[in-house]
Amino acid sequence: MKTVLITGANKSIGFETARQLLQQGYYVYLGSRDLAKGQQAVDQLKAEGLSEVEPIQIDVADSASIAAARETLGQKTQVLDVLINNAGILGAPSQPALTSSVSMIKEVFDTNVFGVIEVTQAFIDLLRESPEPRIVNVTSGLGSLTLHNDPSWKYYPVKGAAYQPSKAALNAYTIMLAYELRDTPFKVNAVDPGYTATDFNHHSGPGSVQDAAARVVKAAVLGPDGPTSQFFSEDNGPETGISPW
Repeated sequence: MKTVLITGANKSIGFETARQLLQQGYYVYLGSRDLAKGQQAVDQLKAEGLSEVEPIQIDVADSASIAAARETLGQKTQVLDVLINNAGILGAPSQPALTSSVSMIKEVFDTNVFGVIEVTQAFIDLLRESPEPRIVNVTSGLGSLTLHNDPSWKYYPVKGAAYQPSKAALNAYTIMLAYELRDTPFKVNAVDPGYTATDFNHHSGPGSVQDAAARVVKAAVLGPDGPTSQFFSEDNGPETGISPW
């Protein structure tokens, strides 16, 4: 049975991703910053008959928490097949470039960028033990620098000094990571789940968590001939499913 660790999986897209992967026969380690909330999510999935799941406490902005999660997971399995870096934060509701506080921007980067890097580095040894390891970095269409510089883009006015740059940085890290692992069985991709109705955006998005999670799952279960170093976004590249970086 293949194993997957999903960060920030106690609710919304992460939770639905866990559900869909359980339905596909994966064993899910459901990462949650709050272990009690993670256990509640696990209990809900088990009530649905999806039993191959357990919570893992992990705060991706806390080095000690990441190290503890790695130790805990290492006691449970010697192989991790999939890592889904899903945890993320938005930051302040308004993020003007000239007046946003540096502390707020750093806070967003700590979770959305540095947390992903540290989690990936912490679990890479377990991933290397898999014959077909997959890393999925959950990004946003708002991380596309190309589209942000295109006045005809539908989201062109949606600018911010913290969240959007953090996702652009995450995309850049994805490219560097995929390059470093290019001669291995790894598939490393960034996935934009789309503008989805979640707590993250006060349920303002038009998309469903089911469709959003399906996009993430698609990258998580890629076969050996699947692509790597791609920015998947059906919102920004509906013809190909690929967004410009």
